[in-house]
Amino acid sequence: MNQERWMSLLGLINRAGQLISGEELVLKEIRKGKAKLVILSSDASHNTSKKITDKCLFYKIPMKSVTDRYMLGQAIGKDARVVVAVLDNGFAKKLVELLD
Repeated sequence: MNQERWMSLLGLINRAGQLISGEELVLKEIRKGKAKLVILSSDASHNTSKKITDKCLFYKIPMKSVTDRYMLGQAIGKDARVVVAVLDNGFAKKLVELLD
């Protein structure tokens, strides 16, 4: 996995306004069917992990995992972020490739 590439792409997606971060907002976008990809940090709490994973499975939204919340936050120029959702199909596809 090319860490720098997915992190800079995530930053670009954020600047393009196609990224939502934070558990409640991400859950809302999943329910609305707008989230195309959800990225969860491996160090998310069990509760958060379960909630996000269950929702993604139910709504059939692809999900990827990254090392930790600091890396996820750093990628979008914020403090620690546990979960983000990508709202654009093209960006989501490209990100899945980089995170595989």
